[in-house]
Amino acid sequence: MNSANHACRIIRGILIFLCVLLSGQAVCGALYAAEGKAALIVGMELAYPPFEMTDTKGQPSGVSVDLARALGAALGMQVKIENIAFDGLIPSLKTGKIDLIISSMTATAERAQSIDFSDPYLQTGLCLLVRKNSPVQGISDLDKAGMTVAVKKGTTGHSFAGKQLKNARVLVLDKEAAAVLEVVQGKADAFIYDQMSTFSNWQRNQLTTRAILKPFQQEAWAVGIRKGNDPLKVRVNNFLKEYRAAGGFERLGDTWLNDQKQQFKRLGYPFFL
Repeated sequence: MNSANHACRIIRGILIFLCVLLSGQAVCGALYAAEGKAALIVGMELAYPPFEMTDTKGQPSGVSVDLARALGAALGMQVKIENIAFDGLIPSLKTGKIDLIISSMTATAERAQSIDFSDPYLQTGLCLLVRKNSPVQGISDLDKAGMTVAVKKGTTGHSFAGKQLKNARVLVLDKEAAAVLEVVQGKADAFIYDQMSTFSNWQRNQLTTRAILKPFQQEAWAVGIRKGNDPLKVRVNNFLKEYRAAGGFERLGDTWLNDQKQQFKRLGYPFFL
């Protein structure tokens, strides 16, 4: 090892120590600068409105995009959004293509074996979109021969169905819209997904579907972080705490989810953010 490399490692070690100890924005920014990071690269699948989507000009937009940009501002860094299929996000993080995942990702024990997670920033749960005239009242009604349950590939709904539904046919699809269409057309008895999306999909298809919003599995969304990147994890957690205390999540709810927020209050369900 030459002296220049040795000096760089010493400087990086000092920056990591200071970042963990002080959680300072400038220090963390200096750490990334020392590693040649021009921007914070955040991966998400831009196909999950209103959290991750594109606007009329094709630019990233939504709750998660605003959250990523607020995080970047807190770290004193530019933010670059990478649009990646959901099941490709964790591999992209592990190989260093992206620095973080902010894509409505549930923090699960299985995923935590390969990546780290921040503190939770949103609470939700798995529930059901069913055919309007379906006799199904809950998840236990679906685990029967002759039943077809749609799931989106790579989601916790997919994981749940694969492990828990032993008798029903599990139909794995790449897109949320395709799974909804299966229920709308009567080809699937139910679609397992999160509460907010299930509510939104029912709103768009009230003549053909029914939403069973009571969750049968509680979940929490968190920011995905590459294992070993403890300085960034510290800063993300501090940001989430400060952002919530300053009313940031409340504002995101008012901006992007106001109708859902009011409807969930009327139905007696806790809101997510």
